[in-house]
Amino acid sequence: MEDARIWEMEEKLWRGGDEVYDTLVDENVVMALPAEPFIFSRDAARQAVKNTPVWDQVNFSEQKVSRPEEGLIVIGYQVEAKRGDETYRCYASSTMIRRGHDDWTVVQHSQVVPPTAMVDA
Repeated sequence: MEDARIWEMEEKLWRGGDEVYDTLVDENVVMALPAEPFIFSRDAARQAVKNTPVWDQVNFSEQKVSRPEEGLIVIGYQVEAKRGDETYRCYASSTMIRRGHDDWTVVQHSQVVPPTAMVDA
């Protein structure tokens, strides 16, 4: 998968809801997020997304892409996401695996919120 498509997929995950998770998040995903319960399975992550409004704007920076082996992509980046007056900043990583021809899913995602980038309410 080319870099532009990787970032399109990642943005869809930040801006989408349930329907995006159904297609792009692997059933075996593990997520580490800065909210309880901190470690999420796919079902728990989907439930959290259901209860959270989607982001209106998402900007990535410090983007890194690694392809450690065929069919595996690891990315890291800084993100600034906005909705209304709320801004969220964190460092994130995702791991994508190819399940079939042109069929990629996220099997790992984590977010780290530096103390200077906490949510503005």
